[in-house]
Amino acid sequence: QVQLQESGPGLLKPSQTLSLTCTVSGDSITTNYYGCIWIRQPPGKGLEWIGHIAPSGNTKYSPVLKSRTSISRDTSKNQFTLQLGSVTPEDTAVYYCAGGIAAAYWGQGTQVTVSS
Repeated sequence: QVQLQESGPGLLKPSQTLSLTCTVSGDSITTNYYGCIWIRQPPGKGLEWIGHIAPSGNTKYSPVLKSRTSISRDTSKNQFTLQLGSVTPEDTAVYYCAGGIAAAYWGQGTQVTVSS
């Protein structure tokens, strides 16, 4: 059974860098179909695509967040990582990772709050 689990700090101060990890179990991210999408949902709003990393390792980011975003992977740990720099309270959201064929598998999400 494939499972994705997000982990990272739940509370940050403005200007800090958010670093989240998505750990995949039950499958290997080295397979040729395993990419990862990062999505977030701010309170009271819809889902927002942050960016993704393709099975090839190529990345693409939301134009709105591109200057502050980096997505990478560690195949030895079967993990994907999201980094979002210079966070503000507007980055407060539940953050999700999704992977597998057609992003069929989603993590349960992790709450991130940015507050001074």
